[in-house]
Amino acid sequence: MENEFETAEAQEVARPEPAERRASILPLTLTLISLLIWFGFQTVALVFERNQLISFKSNYDAAMQEAQKMQAQLEALITKTAELASKGNASAKIAIEELQKRGIPVQPATPPVK
Repeated sequence: MENEFETAEAQEVARPEPAERRASILPLTLTLISLLIWFGFQTVALVFERNQLISFKSNYDAAMQEAQKMQAQLEALITKTAELASKGNASAKIAIEELQKRGIPVQPATPPVK
């Protein structure tokens, strides 16, 4: 019977090991849960920022289209002014000279065909 008693004691001593295993799993579990929460938070934040950037880009595209329209209008105005200057209009010549002084490129207009 002593062997049975010793065997029972050996089993009782062996039982605390699973409790220690559970205790060592707890920090790992908490770490994994916290990492999951952190990655979830980062994902939500990045999706929110991405949506903001998309909206900013769409606003920027609209402004760029307006600027390109205005640039085309200005170039047309300069071209017409250069045509007038080539025809001999004094005011147009002065305007073209001022534009050139300020660094605005002026395409020389083709002389009118007679």
